[in-house]
Amino acid sequence: MEEKIYRSMSRIGSGGIALGIITLICGVTVGILSIVFGSKLLKERSRIMF
Repeated sequence: MEEKIYRSMSRIGSGGIALGIITLICGVTVGILSIVFGSKLLKERSRIMF
């Protein structure tokens, strides 16, 4: 019985770590894309008319 609990806890822990890594990668990617597109907007701001 204890062995089943240990296995399920290790799987849950591994899943949590994997989910955290995926979330971190997505956050970094979105941040980089925001910086890139923001710099493009700043470069082209003289053409924007309101």
